[in-house]
Order: sequence, then structure tokens, then C-alpha cells
Amino acid sequence: MIRVAILGSTGSIGRSALEVVTRHPDRFEIVALAAHRRVRELAAQVARHAPRLAVVADESADVDGYRGNRTEWRVGREALLDAAALPDVDVVLNALVGAAGLEPTLRALEAGHRLALANKESLVAGGPLVLRAGVRGSAEIVPIDSEHSAILQCLEGNDASSVRRITLTASGGPFRGRNPEELWHVRPSEALNHPTWDMGAKITVDSATLANKALEVIEAHYLYGFAYDRIGAVVHPQSIVHSFVEFVDGSVLAQMGFPTMELPILYALNYPERVEDSALQTYDPVRSSPLTFEEIEGRSFPLFALGVEAGRRGGCAPAVYNAGNEIAVQAFLEERIRFPEMADVVATALDEVGSHDVTGVDDVLAADAAARESASRVATRLAMATKGTTA
Repeated sequence: MIRVAILGSTGSIGRSALEVVTRHPDRFEIVALAAHRRVRELAAQVARHAPRLAVVADESADVDGYRGNRTEWRVGREALLDAAALPDVDVVLNALVGAAGLEPTLRALEAGHRLALANKESLVAGGPLVLRAGVRGSAEIVPIDSEHSAILQCLEGNDASSVRRITLTASGGPFRGRNPEELWHVRPSEALNHPTWDMGAKITVDSATLANKALEVIEAHYLYGFAYDRIGAVVHPQSIVHSFVEFVDGSVLAQMGFPTMELPILYALNYPERVEDSALQTYDPVRSSPLTFEEIEGRSFPLFALGVEAGRRGGCAPAVYNAGNEIAVQAFLEERIRFPEMADVVATALDEVGSHDVTGVDDVLAADAAARESASRVATRLAMATKGTTA
């Protein structure tokens, strides 16, 4: 029996993970569930899965009406960190959203747990810290992103020295093929209408801007140790090929499958074994044809190049990019700024905050806070300018 703690259980990845677990009751036991603030939804999950611990990270949450039975309810950030480090857990699935996932990632690894990682911001904002925590705890990271799961599977049994290049695939989002001028007029509802994936609002907007692909390039750098000039990305609208690995002899391996997060979740929870799951769709090459690939259009999607450059700069620059992007996405969703202005918000934060060295969590948190302050200021200025022109 594999004992699992899910952090971020009420989000899209967390809910998918619980669906996978439910289909395999003889293989998984839910030990802990944690959410940021959705108390009622978490309570429904607790009633179904009966974990020993339920945590709501929001300090203001009221859980008194849910206490009792075999589940212990706790509130606050420290409780969340404790859930990540429970001694009787085999796998911690971190599906938290944003930089708030970094410290739980560090705690899980230091405790020696396998980390099934869906919180990409952990590696983006604190990559060197995460790798060192894994060494201290003799722990392994198994990624849940479909692209990184694909790379892991293609690399199995191959030495890194035999790899020439890895290539991530991007769906291109709902605005693939749009020219830069058209993007000034798109609305949040359009950005949230993803053509192939069903995801939360933030990551869906990141897919529309291709910021998510930049974050994944940075993740790949830390997960697999490849230099940035050996990591690329292409647009693949069908979302069937999840990544390529090219070897020095010219051979190329790809991992393929219909777009569902349940497959990489199942693989991460059972790693390195494979488990049959009849609920997952069988791949049909005829039905999925044709498969096409395109270059990323830099003029329409500047956040991709900005993110990769932040990764190359290193230090706290990736954390600044991530935080600035979170502020920009929220401002766009609130219709305070326009789609192309998200790149302006992030670029200004990168220029103003810089790329200081990262030696500990405090450095990441300081960069995160400074980037949010800078990005918020720019977003407000842009919102006021837009309001002035439309008044």
C-alpha cells in the first residue's frame, strides 16, 4: 500500500489525483489532504477518503464544524509544512499553486519522501534549494507535468551524456496563429478557453501566453541538469506528443498519449512501476492524426523568451519572473490590463529587481515580494492609462 499526502487537493491536479487513487483502493491510502482555503470542498474529500490529517493553509479558516471522527483538522502554514513531512508517508504530491509551494517541497524532500511535483514554481523559484534538499533527504523528485513526465520516461535506461537535446511541446493555447495586433483585443474568457487541456485559470492563461512553457524549460534545466542551449520547445496543437528526447546518434524518442493529467499522476504515484488503469483512454494513432509542429512565434508570445532568459540569468531572476507573471495574470483576469501588457509587467519587474544570488528561502521570498510590488505598481499604472484612454 502506497501512503499518499496531497497538498492542493481541491485544485484541478489534486482532484485528478484523487480520481486516480479512488480507482486503485488496493494500492493507495490517503494519509493527508491539504487545501489553501476551500474548506467545504476539502471536507467533502475528507468524508470520502478519511485521511488522518486535513489542513487548511489559510490562517483565517474556520474548521471547527468539521472536527471529529478519525481525521485531525489543522489550520495554518506550519500545519501545511507538517503535512509535507509526515513520517508515515511514501509519496507527497505537491499540487499547490504559486511560490507558496516552495517550502512544502523542501520539507517533503528533507523528510526523505518521494515528491510527486506539480508545483512548477518550486523548481523555478528555488531550483538550487530544491536540489540540495533532495540530496539532504536522499529523496527523489518525480514530475507530474505531462512534458516532464514524458522526458523522464524517454530518459529511462539512458545516460545523460548520450542526450543531445530535449524538446518540450506546447499546445499553442487558444491564440495560436494570432498576430500581435489582434491580441490587444482578446478577453479573459477567450484565454480561458483552452483547446485541448482542462486546467485551472492561472495555468490556462499561462498556456495562452506560453509563460508556462518558459517555466517548464527552467524546470527541465533543474530536473535533468541540461544547459539551456540543450532545451527547446515547439508548438504541437494536438497535444499528443508530450516531449522529445534526441540522442547523440540522431535517434529521437517521444512519449505520446491523449491529453489527460491522470496518466502522469498515475505514473508518478507508482514510479518506477506501471499500473494498468482501464479508465484511461487507449491511444489510437489513426484518430489522433495528423500530428503537426510549429515554431513558437516570439512577437505574439514574448513571455516565453522573457522566461527562458530569466532562467539563463539565474539567481533570483526565475523567482522574479514567476512572481511578476502571477501578478500580471491576475490583473489580466480582472480586466485591468490587456493581454500583451502582461509581458510589460513581467519585463519591468525583471529589470527593477535584478538577479541576486539565492542562498536560502529568505532570498527567494524577498525576490518574490519585490517582484510582486514592482509588478503591481506597473499593472496599476497600465490600468490607469487604459482607463484614461477609454474614458
